Amino acid sequence: MSDRKLPRWLRRGSLENFGLAVIGAGVLMLLQPFSMTLYTYSFVTTLAGVVMFTVFSKFPE
Repeated sequence: MSDRKLPRWLRRGSLENFGLAVIGAGVLMLLQPFSMTLYTYSFVTTLAGVVMFTVFSKFPE
C-alpha cells in the first residue's frame, strides 16, 4: 500500500507525537502529590504511551 493513499492523521509524525504526549502525561501523573487515583493509573498510562510510540514508529512517513 502506498503511503500517499493513507490519510494525513494516520502518518507517523503526528501519531508519534501523540504517543509522546501520553508518556508525558503518565510521568506527570506519577509525580503529582494530589490524587491517589492519578498515581494509580500512571504506570498503565506510561506503558500505553510506550506501546503507542513503538507501534506508530513503524508507520510510513
